[in-house]
Amino acid sequence: MATKEKAGGKAGGKAGGKAGGSGAAKGGAKGGAAAAKGKGGKAGKAGQPRQAIDFTKREHAGAGLPVAAPRLQAHYVNVVRAALATQFDFTNGHQIPTLSKIVVNCGVGEAVKQPKLLDVVVEELALITGQKPVRRKAKKSISNFGLREGQEIGASVTLRGAKMWEFLDRFVSVACPRIRDFRGLGTKSFDGRGNYTIGIKEQMIFPEINYDMVEQIHGMDITFVTTAEKDAHAMALLHQLGMPFRGDDKPVIPKVAQPAAPAAAA
Repeated sequence: MATKEKAGGKAGGKAGGKAGGSGAAKGGAKGGAAAAKGKGGKAGKAGQPRQAIDFTKREHAGAGLPVAAPRLQAHYVNVVRAALATQFDFTNGHQIPTLSKIVVNCGVGEAVKQPKLLDVVVEELALITGQKPVRRKAKKSISNFGLREGQEIGASVTLRGAKMWEFLDRFVSVACPRIRDFRGLGTKSFDGRGNYTIGIKEQMIFPEINYDMVEQIHGMDITFVTTAEKDAHAMALLHQLGMPFRGDDKPVIPKVAQPAAPAAAA
């Protein structure tokens, strides 16, 4: 009986030891696999560009509250229209120029080789303008650039209404003073039909862009489309709206005709 009990005890001890050893081995294997996955994931993310996120669908603190009218639009209605009518002697209210739309265009030539760069540009344009951009495709193939017809090589946003006035207000009040070595906007970029286009070298002048999240610096073209028929009228409109033009290159703008002084009594 004693020998049977000793044999049973030895067998049970060996079986328990083997089971414990196998459990430890399995636990170590799982831990090693998890560690390998963690290191591999970090290494994989380090060599890839940042994933794009659609910030236009994010909730904000003012959700559900009534939308206030843009202050620049109210300034145009109350002040600018009367000033332009007096300056250019407009007799009809429909002759007074106004801002029609703003087009923000960004070309990404490197998107031909790295398509994910365009996703980041689209995300940044959505943050700057508050509207989802439209991806632009190549109209024809160019073999020297390795470009094929239909490839996505840029993005653009067309702003109208309240978003247009809000963007112009932020651009004039906040973005322009943040331009490096800023001495005013040039006045030679009018196209002869009352439209004004400027080029921005860095997207970081807009306060919506986080400097730490920027992977690549890129520029953009901003076109202000007006209903003016002459460049002088368009420039006067943009100047009244707060556009900081460069004083040296300022074109000649017709001044308001002053009434003649009454003749002195004899």
